[in-house]
Amino acid sequence: MKLENKVAVITGAGPGGGIGYTIATAFLKEGAAVSLNYLSRSSEEKQAFEKEMNQYRDKVIITEGDISKEETAKELILKTIEKYGKIDILVNSAGISTPTLIHEMDLSTWNRMIDVNLTSTFLTTRLAVPYMMENEFGRIINISSQVAQKGSVEHCHYAAAKAGVIGFTKSLALELGKYGITANCIAPGPILTQLMNEVSDTWKENKKRELAIPRFGKVDEVAPTAVFLASEPDGNLYTGQTLGPNCGDVML
Repeated sequence: MKLENKVAVITGAGPGGGIGYTIATAFLKEGAAVSLNYLSRSSEEKQAFEKEMNQYRDKVIITEGDISKEETAKELILKTIEKYGKIDILVNSAGISTPTLIHEMDLSTWNRMIDVNLTSTFLTTRLAVPYMMENEFGRIINISSQVAQKGSVEHCHYAAAKAGVIGFTKSLALELGKYGITANCIAPGPILTQLMNEVSDTWKENKKRELAIPRFGKVDEVAPTAVFLASEPDGNLYTGQTLGPNCGDVML
């Protein structure tokens, strides 16, 4: 197994079959212990998710709460250290999408997008990095988007946040490489997740026609990129990079 004896922290990893959830299950299958965070929509969902995760027994820690809040990020990291004593991998996957035209966007919508998609990445990374530095090993994997690289109508705030994630990650790579820590982004193209429900059918049909591979990706086609970046020796020489499982939506 590629990630045996590794400890991974993953945000945005709740139920619903999203990218974070699928990365978490892929890491578990590869032998990692996983400490995950998500924001539940109901008590019933929370109970069902915790029951589902019970199958992994002591290989999973669950922290529920808004990861854009500093206290939630602290709880996630400290619970991980208390149980496992280290953090090898950090995957920042928490994100929201609220399509809005710029002239109709209020400040609260803008701020919420930046908080969840960018500030949460800063919070968890700042807290996890000292433990990685101590062990002289770390893999930071931040989920960005192809929208950060090309823009999108109704997504100025989303594009800004996700472009910020890419710039943040490149700077991390330069700062942390000497400590044995790599930092990379995954920038998926259109993927069939709950976020896709926020866009219109017209947009979906038009987007498919733009793609070199004319379909939307599945979450289990994104997770292997995270496994690759987290693994040794597979991901050893990748840092400051943005890998794009995007059906040809962006070609670099």
